[in-house]
Amino acid sequence: MPMPVRVGYVGPSASRMLDYDQNLLWVIVLLLAFGLVMVYSATIAIPEDPHYASWSQFHFFWRDLAAIALGLGAGWVAFQFPMTFWQRWAPYLFIISLVGLFAVLIPFIGKGVNGSRRWIPLGVLNFQPSELVKLTMVLYAADFMVRKQQVKQSPTKAFGPMAAALAFIGLLLLAEPDMGAFLVIASVAMVILYLGGVNGRMFAALSVVVIGAFVLMIVLSPWRRDRIFAYLNPWAQVNAEGSAYQLAHALIAVGRGHWFGVGLGGSVEKLHYLPEPQTDFLLAIVGEELGFAGVIVLIGVFAWLTKRAFDIGRQALAADRMFSALVAQAIGVLIGGQAFINIGVNLGLLPTKGLTLPLLSYGGSATLVSLVALALLLRVDYENRVLMRGGHV
Repeated sequence: MPMPVRVGYVGPSASRMLDYDQNLLWVIVLLLAFGLVMVYSATIAIPEDPHYASWSQFHFFWRDLAAIALGLGAGWVAFQFPMTFWQRWAPYLFIISLVGLFAVLIPFIGKGVNGSRRWIPLGVLNFQPSELVKLTMVLYAADFMVRKQQVKQSPTKAFGPMAAALAFIGLLLLAEPDMGAFLVIASVAMVILYLGGVNGRMFAALSVVVIGAFVLMIVLSPWRRDRIFAYLNPWAQVNAEGSAYQLAHALIAVGRGHWFGVGLGGSVEKLHYLPEPQTDFLLAIVGEELGFAGVIVLIGVFAWLTKRAFDIGRQALAADRMFSALVAQAIGVLIGGQAFINIGVNLGLLPTKGLTLPLLSYGGSATLVSLVALALLLRVDYENRVLMRGGHV
């Protein structure tokens, strides 16, 4: 007689029944481990800089490890709650994240770095509310589409509230400024609207509005305009010494890597030529040390992870669990989209944006939120498997 399946139980017997996606879990663990190695490699020469002479060569390694441990703990907790819980709390979590987005602009609360005010110091880490908004937007937009299924063809009832939410988020993020985060959040919201079956004309109208907003931001902002022109011609002297300095050195790093790289730890660009390589431009160090082969493998891994998220979403949709389906596929877009943009920036295919490489780049908030998001993806898959065995969620 088969043993009953207990929802939420992930102990030894559940593991033997493969109640979770082992391949997905191993890919996540291996990406975290590889990222930790590359962050250490990219920052090993940090004490040689007079400004950071008091720092250990393990400074970023230990901080990254702490962020991973915190993210794994938060992800484990998130996994314990059913998707019905996340659907019920989605609007409230979204509002809380917007409060954080507003709080970061208050001088005595938010912390400014390099002309941007994006962080709230919490002692153990500087938390970036825009990272949390990426995840809460996934939950809120998925819940929104489930609630609005009966009126999804109505411009005022389906299109209006989401457009207003995006406009409000855009204003707060541009005040920081953080155009890269707004790009990701807007893309995730639009993908959920599309997958949720919103009217094609409304989706096209929203696309035009979002694209127009980005064009307007670039036209009205001289420094953004400069970055676009610098991206188009990074080797011009004025660009290579100014707006495209990081991009130029990232391309030099990738070029030095050739097919199989100069060897792990052998990067020259990380020796204070490429600024802060452990964050947005970690892939350039991967390209230099592991070559074209290393970059292609990473692209393949992120492509597989994104496809797996869409497969899990389709399984949830087949079980008539629309909220879970939209969340799973939106998480795939969130992780895969950010990886696509970051890789494109590092290879000079896209304009420079302040987006990290998920699970690899140094960044406590990004790592924490990414791991919670992937825990929710694993939860959707777990509930799919329980339902396929005749259990209940």
